[in-house]
Amino acid sequence: MTTFSVPNMTCGHCKAKIEDAVLELDDGAILDFDMEAREVDVDSAAGTKAVGEAIKQAGYDAVAKG
Repeated sequence: MTTFSVPNMTCGHCKAKIEDAVLELDDGAILDFDMEAREVDVDSAAGTKAVGEAIKQAGYDAVAKG
């Protein structure tokens, strides 16, 4: 599981766009959002780099933490 900091994720619409982008990449991915911290935990077989790129392609800055 990788935690991504997504500083410009502010609402439910943002969450839905990110979720759609990651699930399009890996339909078995598991996402857990912390909207207050503006972070998303992603468990995906696609790998950290690919997930980060999918989030960025959806229009959001994403930095893998740790």
